Amino acid sequence: MTARPANTHQARLLRLLRDEGPNSRAQLGDQIDLSRSKLAVEVDRLLETGLVVADGLAASRGGRRSHNIRLAPGLRFLGVDIGATSIDVAVTNAELEVLGHLNHPMDVREGPVAIFDQVLALAAKLRASGLADGFDGAGIGVPGPVRFPEGVPVAPPIMPGWDGFPVREALSQELGCPVMVDNDVNLMALGEQHAGVARSVGDFLCVKIGTGIGCGIVVGGEVYRGTTGSAGDIGHIQVEPDGRACACGNKGCLEAHFSGAALARDAEDAARAGGSPELAARLEAAGKLSAVDVAAAAAAGDPTALDLIREGGNRVGQVIAGLVSFFNPGLVVIGGGVTGLGHNLLASVRTQVYRQSLPLATGNLPIVLGELGPVAGVTGAARLISDHLFSPA
Repeated sequence: MTARPANTHQARLLRLLRDEGPNSRAQLGDQIDLSRSKLAVEVDRLLETGLVVADGLAASRGGRRSHNIRLAPGLRFLGVDIGATSIDVAVTNAELEVLGHLNHPMDVREGPVAIFDQVLALAAKLRASGLADGFDGAGIGVPGPVRFPEGVPVAPPIMPGWDGFPVREALSQELGCPVMVDNDVNLMALGEQHAGVARSVGDFLCVKIGTGIGCGIVVGGEVYRGTTGSAGDIGHIQVEPDGRACACGNKGCLEAHFSGAALARDAEDAARAGGSPELAARLEAAGKLSAVDVAAAAAAGDPTALDLIREGGNRVGQVIAGLVSFFNPGLVVIGGGVTGLGHNLLASVRTQVYRQSLPLATGNLPIVLGELGPVAGVTGAARLISDHLFSPA
């Protein structure tokens, strides 16, 4: 993809076609404040660039029928969601429909060179399957703070060796296309906004609970990143004075007391102390425990597992309650690997938020699990790069 929209009108047309699919000129005109003649000029210019194509006759609205317009069917975006313990890579079309998706377990602590070798191998596998000849752009999510304009991670607590690594520049050279980089929870929020539970909401919070904890903040339909890109780093809000040591160097952080890693550690401690025969049996069989084991034990009615989930949900709810009182969102979405804990976790979070925040803020506030699961991040990554490419050059 070499062409870019020449002005804001063309950019708006491209985003409408991305978000709503093929449309007639008349329907596009209903949504954009342009005269019929000016709209025709802008559409014709987009047709000349090859970014859009005519796509059959539109339904009649009286008079001569016009052609539908759609984004070029050959456009392909690569979405990459790098988590703490796995990599998700997907290829999408211009409407951000996931055409192919691969997952590979890998520890982000192996460093950027090893991780990106695997990302490139997965991207090559998707190309070889016939889904894409190449990529018109790529979006990359990483599990740590990102200086957004440069696409560079900055002192990420769980990513040794990544500080200052030129992710955008390195991958752009390897892939031969434009690349944008963001924090992984911001991309989860974009994914849920585009195709998930937050489709009709302009102001919402998206909380990701996995190996770490973060929050995507969407204001007026746009991700709010803060002055330096670190907005939403709620995993390092203190919930216990003089509490557990955290990877960030402080004590008592939410992430140190409830995250995938913290939950696994607490479950193993309970199993070894004889507090849970169910967890003890799983620990003996596998040699270690994870959030999945805690979820399975809770589903079997294990009281210790249920207590661990409730306690963790209470801590997360305590932090979210403060955010709700401050921000007054229209929706709170909970996503990430620990959401396998399901409605036991959700119930504890809701109880704390509804109890602690003002009724005016919570009276019509849904707190729900995300819809997209593992494809939220890759969909959001494709959305990120398309937002960039569907903006005036």
